[in-house]
Amino acid sequence: MSPKRIIALMICVVLVVSMTACGFGAPKGSVYWLNFKPELDETLQTLAQQYKEETGVTVKVETPESGTYLQTLREEMKSEDPPSLFVINNQDTADEWKEEALDLSGTGVHSELNTSSYNYTTEEGKLVAIPYCLECYGIAVNTDLIAKTGYKVDDIDNFDTLKNVVESIHRNSSWLGFDAFCSPDLDAESSWRITGHLANLEYYYEEKDSGTWKEAPASITGAYLPNYKKLYDLCINNSITAPEDLAKGGHNPTQEFTSGKAAFFLTGSWDYAKLSAAVPNVSMIPYYCGVKGEEKAGLNSGSENFWAVNAGVSEADQKATLDFMKWLVTDEKASDAMVTQIGNMPYKNAAKSNNGFLAKQNEYIEKGCYRMDWATLYQPNPDTYRSELVTALTAYNADRTDEKWEKVKEAFVGNWAKQYAAVNNK
Repeated sequence: MSPKRIIALMICVVLVVSMTACGFGAPKGSVYWLNFKPELDETLQTLAQQYKEETGVTVKVETPESGTYLQTLREEMKSEDPPSLFVINNQDTADEWKEEALDLSGTGVHSELNTSSYNYTTEEGKLVAIPYCLECYGIAVNTDLIAKTGYKVDDIDNFDTLKNVVESIHRNSSWLGFDAFCSPDLDAESSWRITGHLANLEYYYEEKDSGTWKEAPASITGAYLPNYKKLYDLCINNSITAPEDLAKGGHNPTQEFTSGKAAFFLTGSWDYAKLSAAVPNVSMIPYYCGVKGEEKAGLNSGSENFWAVNAGVSEADQKATLDFMKWLVTDEKASDAMVTQIGNMPYKNAAKSNNGFLAKQNEYIEKGCYRMDWATLYQPNPDTYRSELVTALTAYNADRTDEKWEKVKEAFVGNWAKQYAAVNNK
């Protein structure tokens, strides 16, 4: 072989090695996030595009319709292109997907966490899921509207004082120009406020009596269902919309609140940015429901949003996903966009929150009030459980009798045991 041929071959070898080192020919990986939070979709689509421009990595974000996430996740995980990043909401979903979830211990995003209190870990020590946002919820209050009635928000510290203000506003709504509660709709867009968040007050106080739940109990007693009924009745009977019309939905409670049509709104920290832009002096109070000692209650706080990475996708996709997750919690602009929308990210280098509802929760804690944790996360087979509760509540709204409330009780209490048995094959 001539010296020229030898040199040419050597150059080819060098080029091949160089191209390989630079990543040519190596799988780059991509990200597919099945997102749980509809209100986060727009932000994520923007961040996905930004990330691709910066890194060349494709990020696909799909957001199922509210109330259909678990069903969609099950279908997508069996597809030819399953999500590389998905969301675990509670202990049941953590148990269901623990085999498919990658162990996140020691990953870059895991090392950025500033707390381990919310992690989902198996008995064997496998880190199945980590939180990406911490939130709080309660009753948002337009303090300026309350002031117009001659009351102050500070006057409200239990159910009786809340009831007094709410019924006074509703009674005088025609001349005040606004009503008490935004429409507590029972359609797919809003029913979670009633069947998930409002229901938490019953679960929380029942849990508090028996000790903190470590897993979903096989049954509940419904001991605090009368308290749930008190607050629910107060909402539907003093709302912009008549109780019998709430099932149809489409009333846009967020718009009702931001336009000053109602003074109270069942919501949480995820809505703070939107609400505060229209209602600068917006505040939040706990779910007062007539429980003894509730003057020391705080807001409901926790999360139902935990990241899990699919161990069944390629290593390249796993790496791309973990890199993307770390970018979301460390990049200044990316984390700021996330925090602005969701309130708070429990990561050391994430942007700091200026969410007023989360600040209000801290105020309650500093005053010695108790934090209501999210016992709702233990709802067994939650989509089906909540669907049956919506059906019973819809019938009750149309005919508010003791007989119809018994059906609600069955959907709330008896249905828990039924769904628990269904998911545990008992």
